[in-house]
Amino acid sequence: MPNPKRRHSKARRDRRRTHDALEAMSASTCPNCQTPKLPHRVCPSCGFYRGKLAVRVAATA
Repeated sequence: MPNPKRRHSKARRDRRRTHDALEAMSASTCPNCQTPKLPHRVCPSCGFYRGKLAVRVAATA
């Protein structure tokens, strides 16, 4: 197997790693209950999606 002949610099290593950082997922607010939720998904707290009840959510006591 081929091995590197010369050592790569720290700058070259860091330039390669610039795209490795994780980004925080964007959150939108539910228009029904105003809790944060992921966009284009059913609200986990009330079960509404696009103004209609999509999933029945069990009541938490």
